[in-house]
Amino acid sequence: MRRTGSALVVLALLWTGVAGAADIEFYQTVDRTEVGVSDVFTLTVVLSNAQDGSKVTFPVGPELETLNRTESQQQSMEFINGRFSQKNSRTWRLTLRALKPGTVHIPASVLDVRGHLYKTEPITLTVRRGHVSDPNPAHPRPQDPLSALGFPPMPDPRQMQGGIDVDDDNQDIPDTSIPGQNSDLFLRSVVDKSDAYVGEQLTFSVFIYSRVELSAVDPVSMPKLDGFWSEEIDSPDRLAPEQKILNGIPYRVYLIKRRAIFPVKSGTFTITGAEADITTGFLFAGRRVHREGNALTIKVKPLPTGAPAGFGQSNVGAWKMTVEAAPTQVELGGPVNLKVTVEGRGNVRDLILPKLVAPAGVKVFDPTTTDKVQAERFRVVGKRTQEYVVMPQQTGTFTLPGLTLPYFNPEQRRYEATRTEPVILHVTPGAGGATSLARNSGTPGTAGGAKNVLAAGGLRPLRYQATFEHDETPLWKKAFFLPALALPPLAWAFLGVLGLVRGRLSREDPSSLTRRKLKAARGRLDEAEKLKAQGTAQAFYGEVERSLLSFLEAKLGGPVGGLTREALSARMTAAQISGALQMRVRTVLDECDVGRFAPGADAGARGRVLDEAASVMEGWPA
Repeated sequence: MRRTGSALVVLALLWTGVAGAADIEFYQTVDRTEVGVSDVFTLTVVLSNAQDGSKVTFPVGPELETLNRTESQQQSMEFINGRFSQKNSRTWRLTLRALKPGTVHIPASVLDVRGHLYKTEPITLTVRRGHVSDPNPAHPRPQDPLSALGFPPMPDPRQMQGGIDVDDDNQDIPDTSIPGQNSDLFLRSVVDKSDAYVGEQLTFSVFIYSRVELSAVDPVSMPKLDGFWSEEIDSPDRLAPEQKILNGIPYRVYLIKRRAIFPVKSGTFTITGAEADITTGFLFAGRRVHREGNALTIKVKPLPTGAPAGFGQSNVGAWKMTVEAAPTQVELGGPVNLKVTVEGRGNVRDLILPKLVAPAGVKVFDPTTTDKVQAERFRVVGKRTQEYVVMPQQTGTFTLPGLTLPYFNPEQRRYEATRTEPVILHVTPGAGGATSLARNSGTPGTAGGAKNVLAAGGLRPLRYQATFEHDETPLWKKAFFLPALALPPLAWAFLGVLGLVRGRLSREDPSSLTRRKLKAARGRLDEAEKLKAQGTAQAFYGEVERSLLSFLEAKLGGPVGGLTREALSARMTAAQISGALQMRVRTVLDECDVGRFAPGADAGARGRVLDEAASVMEGWPA
């Protein structure tokens, strides 16, 4: 009995604590009090201990534009001094943009609790023209994959022109400012340096930032890179989005092109913006838009004076040279294969290697050259290999001198050199005890030189004797000639007739097309019904939004997937849709945005959103 009585007392205390919940808390804050008209900022509205059915009205005004809104919920419980309390909090985050410079006042948010109104304090912002920097904590630099080979460190790829930075979570996606127009879909070109030396490697990239669905991107019109040599680093063959948050707004970012470019002369160069035709929306109800990217200006400096002897003007980068020879001990008449390899960062295709000079008694044949270029993250690395055939002409010990490759290192801003060790060859007498080869007047690679190689029993030239036979019967007199000549025109005619027949069979009148689209939209709503209980929030709300947009496209007679809320309202007004029905449409779309981007949203809201979307479709005028 004591145990039962104690439990009843505790339950009574808990009920008393819950009944005496804390007072309502309702306030709003901003993350910045000074912004530019090109910037966005976040307004946070917090509500605690409100009763069910309370309604919040957020601040609006002609000086502000609302770009995004998310909602989250939190519950906490405390037991202090024998008293139990529970706190329910809801937080809204609104991404806003000021429309004009000056002093902008954010009105108070309003809370309606069964007819009793609460208001937050208004907020005053200072709005500047252009962009106002909002410094972020410094990011760690990515590790240089070539640093282990002894090369100087690679420049930080995050120092991009125009204040572009790279996110820690995804080093390949740059941060950038949001344009004043076409903020839902825009094109951006970036380069990792705006000031470089002749021959220095730069990284040029083109991205698409989008808040709408993309169906296709036509081949991008890349700018002419006059004054630059370019190498492809990355060119995706399909749309592969990555998530990126810009000033609190979620974007899908697509890499279109990435190239390594090398300036070939000094001066100031302007790279015009890339252009693309992009299809937004869904496959059969898309909208085609044209976007132009930003231009870039690059200042190219000439190489400094004081170049060392033997320096080639195109030898710019960071290089390492090695030499391999095999065998180093041969009989007279036997060849030695010598390989010179240079690898590192820079334009390997224009690299000028030092010439191999042999001492008297050793003949060197012209080398074969092989280049290999591959991408390493934001850069390209290259390797050039030259293979020589070295032929000793007499016995003894010979030293092939070491090679020196001077180059300019733009990262260290100085001239440097890479060197190899000398190669020592030991030549022993050949068959019969011969100590030298017969002299000849031929030069390396000539017929005379080839005869000596044959006489020494070494390399032998390849020869092939070819014979040709004449066909007595002309081609046009053969039996298959006329049928083969008539086959292509007949095939083209058949394909043309087939296309006309298929076009007539697939032609559809406007009314039946509209009915088919409406049926498909309601079918999407049925799919959303299946996702209501067991699907993820993103899948459910995405399906509801796509269903409603497909319905609107069928009713309004055109794609609406890429339209802003204001443009969509204008389309519905033109179609003589009432203001109340327009408000219901916008409410469903806003709730879908909140459900997708606010995982903490109430799960019971799914049924209300689904019912409201179905009610909008049923209540639409015929």
